[in-house]
Amino acid sequence: MTFAAPLEAKSIRFRARSFVAFTLTPEAPLDVWLEGLDHWIGNSPGYFAGRPVVLDLNILKPDVAAIESLVGVLGHRGIRVYAIELDGHTALEPNLPPVLVGAKEATTDGLLPRKAREDVSGEDKAEGRAPEAGAATVGDGKAGASKAGDSEPQVEASGTLMIKAPIRSGQAIVHPHGDVIVLGSVASGSEIIAAGSIHVYGTLRGRASAGALGNRGARIFCRKNEAELLAVDGWYVTAEEMEGVSRGKPVQAFLDGDALRVSTLS
Repeated sequence: MTFAAPLEAKSIRFRARSFVAFTLTPEAPLDVWLEGLDHWIGNSPGYFAGRPVVLDLNILKPDVAAIESLVGVLGHRGIRVYAIELDGHTALEPNLPPVLVGAKEATTDGLLPRKAREDVSGEDKAEGRAPEAGAATVGDGKAGASKAGDSEPQVEASGTLMIKAPIRSGQAIVHPHGDVIVLGSVASGSEIIAAGSIHVYGTLRGRASAGALGNRGARIFCRKNEAELLAVDGWYVTAEEMEGVSRGKPVQAFLDGDALRVSTLS
């Protein structure tokens, strides 16, 4: 007589995984805040396409009906809200995104809980302020390259990401650990987001956001400025605002108080 051991059902594995999302923090009056958001979207069409967005409602503190309306209004603008931050709530209506509890903000100093991030950042102004961001992807939404080649991003020991090839339209380079150096040009419709400074040794035609995790001392340098948008620590200027002043010239962009300055390099 033979004995057959019972087949064990394949176990279901649950793993924790963290993602960094863009955060929108509406403020009153809401119509003015939405007007500023529309201005941002108009200058950067498709910016929110496919991006995870968290809606931080701890300043606005709306009721459930107002939240439903706001989520719908953002949806019509192509912004999909993945989750909501609202202190004192663990759940909302089933038709609304889930409530995040204990979310932390990614900064150059690591992950900060809400109290610490408020102490560090203070009160930000909605006008001229880009959505807060942090991420950990390089290239076409993929993780950093495992092999180092002439055309592949290379992270130096200092944390600097060096890219030897031009950045194509539609590419997104997101580097939360330091500076980004691009030896080629940056095409229109592409984007660079860095925790540190951004150096482009060719023509910058896309969007560049330096100091994305709260580094006010970050700067953007490029040999020829044809950028769609330049931003440092969330403060930004658009192509229209730079027209006739610094377009087509070698420039650096940096924060001077709460204003973003774009000056030509001799």
